[in-house]
Amino acid sequence: MSSVSTRNQFELLAPGGDLESIKAAIIAGADAIYCGLDNFNARNRATNLTFDNLNGIVRLAHEHNCKIFLTLNIIILESEIPALVRLLNKLVNTKIDGVIVQDLGLFYILKHHFPTLDVHASTQNNTHNEGQIAFLSKLTASRVNLSRELNIHEIKHLATVGRDEHNVLMEVFVHGSYCIGFSGLCYISSVKNGNSGNRGRCSQPCRDKYQTTNVGKDYPLNLKDNSAFSDMEALADAGVYSLKVEGRIKKSHYVYTVVDQWNQQIQRYCDNQAQLTDTSSLYTVFNRDFSNAYLQGNINKNMFIDNPRDNSVKHFSEVYSCTSEDKLQEVKQELYDKKTTIIETVDDKIRDLSIEKLPLHLSFRGQVGEPLVIDIKAGSRRHTVTSNEVLVYTDTSAIDHDALFTVFKAVSDYDHDVATIDDSDLADNVFMPFSVLKELRDQLNEWFRDGREWIAPIDTPQLEKTPLQQEAAKLSVLIANPKDIEVCKAQGVEIHYQLPDSLHTELKKLDKLFTEYRESSEEELVPWFPAILIGEHFEAAKAFLAQVKPKRIVTNNTGVAYVASQMGIEWIAGPLLNMTNSFGLHCIKEEFNAAGAFVSNEINKKQIKHIVRPQSFDLYYSIYHPIVMLMSRQCLFHQTVGCKIKAFDAKCLKGCKKSTSILTMRDAAFIIDKQKGDHNALYSQNNFLNTAIIDDLAGKFSHYFIDLRDIETQTHVAIDKAGLLAIFSDLVAGKEEAKQQLRDAVTLTSDAQYHKGL
Repeated sequence: MSSVSTRNQFELLAPGGDLESIKAAIIAGADAIYCGLDNFNARNRATNLTFDNLNGIVRLAHEHNCKIFLTLNIIILESEIPALVRLLNKLVNTKIDGVIVQDLGLFYILKHHFPTLDVHASTQNNTHNEGQIAFLSKLTASRVNLSRELNIHEIKHLATVGRDEHNVLMEVFVHGSYCIGFSGLCYISSVKNGNSGNRGRCSQPCRDKYQTTNVGKDYPLNLKDNSAFSDMEALADAGVYSLKVEGRIKKSHYVYTVVDQWNQQIQRYCDNQAQLTDTSSLYTVFNRDFSNAYLQGNINKNMFIDNPRDNSVKHFSEVYSCTSEDKLQEVKQELYDKKTTIIETVDDKIRDLSIEKLPLHLSFRGQVGEPLVIDIKAGSRRHTVTSNEVLVYTDTSAIDHDALFTVFKAVSDYDHDVATIDDSDLADNVFMPFSVLKELRDQLNEWFRDGREWIAPIDTPQLEKTPLQQEAAKLSVLIANPKDIEVCKAQGVEIHYQLPDSLHTELKKLDKLFTEYRESSEEELVPWFPAILIGEHFEAAKAFLAQVKPKRIVTNNTGVAYVASQMGIEWIAGPLLNMTNSFGLHCIKEEFNAAGAFVSNEINKKQIKHIVRPQSFDLYYSIYHPIVMLMSRQCLFHQTVGCKIKAFDAKCLKGCKKSTSILTMRDAAFIIDKQKGDHNALYSQNNFLNTAIIDDLAGKFSHYFIDLRDIETQTHVAIDKAGLLAIFSDLVAGKEEAKQQLRDAVTLTSDAQYHKGL
């Protein structure tokens, strides 16, 4: 253990889902708190704050040396941009310590129009490689929350790169819920319930009960909670700055307990004392049992728990070896009493913490021929301002109490309100021009801002509108089997070829495939990069780009996008980059020279219609594909059909190919699919098929896209790939009969996402 560490080397970052939890985090010793307003944040189910609440909270937190970060970590719709800009106009003049962001359009707006706001990249950006850190750094992120799935060695590498090359701090979740899917790439709630996790409305269907699986599990997607309480030394050695507690929908007694324990653990490390090992307090408040398996790099079957509810009673019943109902009731009562004590303790400690605005008292004094003097009292703060001009006598328009109130009622910041105006020491029948009084008011407001410049509000930035596409849209096809290349080539379509998540293991084979195709064809295969590229697989992606030198790529990973932009390679933002507004498109075009982008399939016709395409920019839309619901670094077969291998490792990633399904309690099927070289994925039972958009938004898109990979769902295709591709080619070419041919050939599909939107 190091003896030279200081507390300011670390930040304990606590959740604030409501006012009581925020206060609890403050008195428990949090260094910073993340919380959200009613809109634009990824915890819609939390009891979020009003803007007035926010300012009181910032003041209260700062009085206790605690920072406040505001969560704006959802994808943004085109129609929401004006409201978002209005909010930023207000935030930029508060004392907020930073904003947490997911949407690339919002990153762009912040960088170009609100550069004084400190920007942090959300866990929804799913950052897991050094290219992504470089990408986010260019968008002015000073902090990156790393993917929860990374192990300590992967974290250490990224922390070093972030600190040494980009001046970016690393943030890691150390306690709270684990997600079964990679954050920002999980659509299960959106598909199942119409509640998008990318919009803060996740209904947690991964915690739902499903029909009992072959191995007897009722909650096959439910993971234990994350706790790195025993890993403080490893996290410090890895260079992690911010230790983040998850839980914005948890209650104040939970927040207080977890933050208090972590506060002690961090302080003991900094004081070179032995680390705490007693975790009974953490088990007393809500938990699903604990695991640190991702951090340890041991992705095993024991990370699952077949019960999504509070595990506290079961834990302590095992600790005390309960063998009778009476003993179990004793444990329940003791646990209830402990929780009650915690709740009462927290209530007592936060009772006197107020976020109400402080009273502001103004006193005016002066005589004819003297300057006007204003004494201001705001809590313990005192200040005086004096006019440059002197008061003059008047018998017609003297300064009175009402006039002073009219001018100076706006003398306040977000923490104070004018309570009293005392003019008893001001002579009668005196006058001073309104312009001078306004100057004095401005001086007082400047004092309140502690010398910070007032930033004038801006109008919603206007983007240059581009005309509709004049040329006929092209058809693009995704495949993952070399045998399908000739089928696609015969139709003359743009061929995208899926690269695996385990790219390092297939690099030589893929290099050969793309090189030989280039030599035998006038066209090129377009490499399709996956969303997840960790460690050596990201390094392989860089090597692939350097060796193959493709003219154009599609990437679902911003790390690859950054490398491609540096190498001058045309790149298209894939559908998993969640592009939902014009500013996101302009961001990747102007900052990273993107050549095009897929528009998200989560949004509807109305939400797509007003998106403004940049000049010389290709716009893609997928009209047919299996609907991915989530991707996981965990094995999804442990709890379903079983797996002899207890832990998911590099061999599993490379070699395993398996498929099964789970059934909801309403008999809907979700397909679990594991392709060789890829992570486990969960798909909807029916493929997405949307032919209406071609007529609905004619001229909007330069490319329509179909996915012909061999993902087995319940969608039935009555013809072979060549025949299916021919019908889609006719459809995009405007042949009316193709619609009926598709309806005959492809059954059991869904276009619900296109109709419901976000």
